[in-house]
Amino acid sequence: MLAYILRRLLLMVPTLLGIMVINFLIIQAAPGGPVELMIARLEGMAVAATARVGGGAGGETGAGSERGQGASAYRGTRGVNPELIRQLEQQFGFDKPAPDRFVHMMKSYLALDFGKSFYRDRTVIGLLLEKLPVSISLGLWTTLLVYLVSIPLGIAKAVRDGSPFDVWSSAVVIVGYAVPGFLFAILLIVLFAGGSFLDWFPLRGLVSPGWRALSWPGRVLDYLWHITLPVLALVIGGFAGLTMLTKNSFLEEVNKHYVVTARAKGLTRRRVLYGHVFRNAMLIVVAGFPGAFVGILFTGSLLIEVIFSLDGLGLLGFEAAINRDYPVMFGTLYIYTLVGLVLNLITDLTYVAIDPRIDFATREG
Repeated sequence: MLAYILRRLLLMVPTLLGIMVINFLIIQAAPGGPVELMIARLEGMAVAATARVGGGAGGETGAGSERGQGASAYRGTRGVNPELIRQLEQQFGFDKPAPDRFVHMMKSYLALDFGKSFYRDRTVIGLLLEKLPVSISLGLWTTLLVYLVSIPLGIAKAVRDGSPFDVWSSAVVIVGYAVPGFLFAILLIVLFAGGSFLDWFPLRGLVSPGWRALSWPGRVLDYLWHITLPVLALVIGGFAGLTMLTKNSFLEEVNKHYVVTARAKGLTRRRVLYGHVFRNAMLIVVAGFPGAFVGILFTGSLLIEVIFSLDGLGLLGFEAAINRDYPVMFGTLYIYTLVGLVLNLITDLTYVAIDPRIDFATREG
């Protein structure tokens, strides 16, 4: 097993490098870049991309893109001092060829130096640490509640397959499949957050402005008060898939010969279900945990963060993409990818913990 873990850790290096290269090439080919964005702002043509940071530079082509006619490398620079353009290129690091920029970026990342944001005058790590509490709150609570709801519900549906309970619960699951989480969020706001009916929950932030002045019980209650609706919207929008996955996994195991043999030996239904079926059926459910957690933590909560005015990692990544904030974009991509690869390895180790019969060390390649 130690050799397998070492092999997986070594494979993370080319995987991470390949992902970074592909995304770097895509960014180079895509229209738009921080230099022309800044030029557009100086000329008063930039369009606000978010509530806090201006963005969108309509006609920019970015560093490394094709040269336009005339002395400038950028479109929309008529009347702009060429010396100013050179200063902007040097400021943003676009005075060097793209391969040199990529090599320098990766060397910095190996030293855990992710640079500074182009527009916020903050380090990338500082921004991530600032936004992380919001996303961790949403990710952990949502993942925990989704699993606590979906696994018992999926098992109950499998045990009562074809019963009225299975039919009615399937209707709830279908609604969860069909309606995205952000629509549930809007419905919850209308019903419980000062919309057309009740005004029980707040609409902005993770805590109240005077949170630090509260006692510890008051802080906990205030935090839970703010997080209830966002987490509920994410849970409602995310439990359906895991519920059906759990049900189908249990149904597949229940129909296998070892279950029939166990029943023939006189074991109780509960003993068969939780002593034999559960361990095997949960393997595929465990496999989906890293993807579910990473998706909710880093990307899945973007619209929820916008709707409930929660300043987390999803909103940070969206703003970075809109505003061509390359240090934030590539720094977060590097960290997210690394976390995802590590979680995939943890998933394999969890397989072994659940079922010791699995031995990844004997696999070839």
